[in-house]
Amino acid sequence: MLAFTEQTEQLRSLSKRKNQHLLFRLYNILQRLLLFKGPAMVSISPVPLLFLLVLALQSIWSSAPQEQKVQSSPQPEISSLHHPTWSLGLQLYRSLRIDGSQTNTFISPLLLANSLLALEGGAKGSTAGQFHDLLRITNHDKAVGEALTEALKSVHEANGTSYTLQSSSALFSKQVPKLEKGFLEKLQTHFGLQHVALEDAQKQTDMEKLQSWAKSGMDGEETADLELALETKPGAMILANALHFKGFWDRGFYHENQDLRSFFGTKYTKVPMMHRSGVYRHYEDMENMVQVLELGLWEGKASMVLLLPFHVESLARLDSLLTPDRVEKWLGKLNSTSMALSLPRTKISSTVNLQKQLATLGLVDAWNETSADFSTASSLGRGKLHLRAVLHWTSLELAPESGSKDGMHEDEDVEKPKIFYADHSFIILVRDNSTGALLMIGALDQTDGPAIHDEL
Repeated sequence: MLAFTEQTEQLRSLSKRKNQHLLFRLYNILQRLLLFKGPAMVSISPVPLLFLLVLALQSIWSSAPQEQKVQSSPQPEISSLHHPTWSLGLQLYRSLRIDGSQTNTFISPLLLANSLLALEGGAKGSTAGQFHDLLRITNHDKAVGEALTEALKSVHEANGTSYTLQSSSALFSKQVPKLEKGFLEKLQTHFGLQHVALEDAQKQTDMEKLQSWAKSGMDGEETADLELALETKPGAMILANALHFKGFWDRGFYHENQDLRSFFGTKYTKVPMMHRSGVYRHYEDMENMVQVLELGLWEGKASMVLLLPFHVESLARLDSLLTPDRVEKWLGKLNSTSMALSLPRTKISSTVNLQKQLATLGLVDAWNETSADFSTASSLGRGKLHLRAVLHWTSLELAPESGSKDGMHEDEDVEKPKIFYADHSFIILVRDNSTGALLMIGALDQTDGPAIHDEL
């Protein structure tokens, strides 16, 4: 019993420490109490021992100071998914993930929708109609365009406070003799897309030029390579978006570079974990076995929402649940809750060609060299231009920093916190709070780091 008494005192002592990572070590202590049997340990029945452990933990919780509020940025409630980026983003994400071949997949529905709308301005006939259906534009309705313009303006204003964001969008063309001046001017001034000609293949291949452009647009961030080679013919157009995102938390996380923990994704790896305790908006869907957590970014201009399965599993089941109605229900049920959080400190990179997925969603004619009608973009007429690819480079960084000049707030003292321990695959959504736009959606399937060969 002496060993048990010493361990209980250690639990009491640890409970008074504010560093979040110590809370999770309680679990390991409890395991050792139940499993250790040595010469100095008197044999104890598991049931009384568990009873004593419960009493010890109750004592710890009851002796903890009352919850103290820290100054933080107000976070608007997320519920309605009225913005057009949500429908497009959720459909594309599910389509990308349906066959299980994509890992660490990320897209920016906001940048993509803006680029598609820009290209729609050069289309006519059924080609234009399919763009309208995809973006849910009815007749001459300007609401979608106005919503995207407002969201891009809001994101630009939040850049440097709630997050750092380096992005670029462009329309590449291959051996196109002439694009209409009015189309190009609107492309650049209204939608913010560059026009880049793919002409000289002697110095760089088309793919090398595209890759170099993406890296430059992401401020030098390394980009993932496309899985399949891309061939371009005369008259081909390529829509491209590149985005690097790093959020600044409303309240910073505690971290140790040497605090390597196991991450059980599609590959088992070791990754630095960062920790935080406090009051966060949270919901547990017991039926679908998923935790929903909202993390505010600095000054409340944006939020990150994490969807974490209860258990270690692939994200295939959770991916299939991501309908607008269900996501709206989850976000509407978020409540302020005492939480103990642990997240991996990592960077996720993704490169995808969305041609197949956009075609599945109804954008069919644009890819066909014969039936594609972009005669508004070029006086050459129908059948002279076609869309070859929609390329998307994305990088997202999970880091401990807050937007505060001090770098981090002290942990809040919370009673009986719920545990959100993200040591397995989860989904990430980033929302602009001013307009409700979905800035990013993606999955963290695995982390970079040393592989685990001897566990599980």
